[in-house]
Amino acid sequence: MAEHCTNDRQPTFNKPKVELHVHLDGAIRIETILDVAKRRGISLPVDTVPALKDICTVSKPATLTEFLGKFNEYMHVIAGDRKAIKRIAYEFVETKAKEGVAYVEVRYSPHFLANTGVEPLPWDQKEGDITPDEVVRLVNEGLSEGEKAFKIKARSILCCMRHMPNWSMDVVELCKKYRNDGVVAIDLAGDESMNCEAYPGHRKAYEEAVKCGIHRTVHAGEVGPPSVVEEAVDVLKAERIGHGYHTVKDPILYSRLLKDNMHFEVCPVSSKLTGACDPDFTKHPLIRFKEDKANFSLNTDDPLIFDSTLDTDYETVKKYMGFTEEDFKKLNINAAQASFLPEKEKKDLLNLLYEAYDMVCSTGL
Repeated sequence: MAEHCTNDRQPTFNKPKVELHVHLDGAIRIETILDVAKRRGISLPVDTVPALKDICTVSKPATLTEFLGKFNEYMHVIAGDRKAIKRIAYEFVETKAKEGVAYVEVRYSPHFLANTGVEPLPWDQKEGDITPDEVVRLVNEGLSEGEKAFKIKARSILCCMRHMPNWSMDVVELCKKYRNDGVVAIDLAGDESMNCEAYPGHRKAYEEAVKCGIHRTVHAGEVGPPSVVEEAVDVLKAERIGHGYHTVKDPILYSRLLKDNMHFEVCPVSSKLTGACDPDFTKHPLIRFKEDKANFSLNTDDPLIFDSTLDTDYETVKKYMGFTEEDFKKLNINAAQASFLPEKEKKDLLNLLYEAYDMVCSTGL
């Protein structure tokens, strides 16, 4: 991508950041995929970092379907392997620490990394002995060890998948089980054309989440129409919206969400390369969000597949959308306030940012 920065210069925003929307399975190191494949005796079509990167990344605007197909190139290497699952979580925290992230919420589907207790088994795996429950435990261990090693805070969000409504109750039960061990919320990802009227499993899971006080975010309005966002808010009781770009096409809904201070997890580079938005960044809905003082954060989404870093997104919005240092401070404060941390930890995070930004604390928390 032409927008990419080089590693020999200062980051666009060289202060502590908060990231709320990034997928663990879309943030794996190419080197790790090759290393694990070699250890497990899994044959890949190529055996060098540049060649595998070429296969796993999207470099020009594509479709969401083409983007999702990239996971088929490497997920079978990591899924169903205890060492690999824990390793990618640990390395993820190291990567985010290097990017200047103070707090991150990383999301993933436990079922996509398991090889038993899942119907159907993902990635053409053979039946094994790693359940979705054990996946969560392994990821938690990796994140926790990464936190200690790299001095940042990392929490996780468990994803339901729109095309697999029969997994969703499992997901909310795992959220409940691990709510005091690193898991802070539930998410719904996947094909936005699959609504909850036709697939009530998701609605039931989210009703249980509301009942039990589990935080909720939903992918909506990325490639789907505003009606998907409306369903996320009104039916699933989402507290945040993943992406949400197409909300602006419904003035009444958009106005309501602005008034309600709904938080949008915005991923600029992703939105171009998945075909979610106009490839011309100067026409991006984020500009409207900014003008209307909407509540949003900046996020990478799937940095492996987009061959990007968090700085790529910051540099992009600075270059094409006129974002300033003050804008970056504000959006990170918004991200911290919209985080799913307990109130005491949220207050500590906000204080860290206010101090780093030389700002007077203005939160009532």
